[in-house]
Amino acid sequence: MKGTGAMNHSERERFDRLLERVLEDLPRRLHDLLEMAPLIVEDHPAPKLLEELGMDPTFESLCGLHTGTPLTERTVEIGHEEPETIHLFRKGIIEEAGGWDEGEDAITEEIRVTLLHEIGHHFGLEEEDLEKLGYE
Repeated sequence: MKGTGAMNHSERERFDRLLERVLEDLPRRLHDLLEMAPLIVEDHPAPKLLEELGMDPTFESLCGLHTGTPLTERTVEIGHEEPETIHLFRKGIIEEAGGWDEGEDAITEEIRVTLLHEIGHHFGLEEEDLEKLGYE
């Protein structure tokens, strides 16, 4: 999938149906969180975003990204400058799951893991913490 440009409409709809299933299975409290930190779903990260992260602007394999200040780092003075968002990137998730040939179950699981990983960042968990929890 790397470097192939935008996904077609059918692939996008298929992915989004799987995402809806994952969202339906989340506890209500996580739904409340997603109202405070909106979920943005795109085919792949924009080159400008990747540059801002210090990454190669042609890298399309990123699965997700949390932007904003984690709850554990917020103070009265810090924490509301940058909007709180959770990004999921379709192409990276599909690639990480092994592609459509691996089946929808593999992609659904990767969507779930990626979403919970990014929600974990919102709550201040570091990569090591998320790895221990199985959300790597």
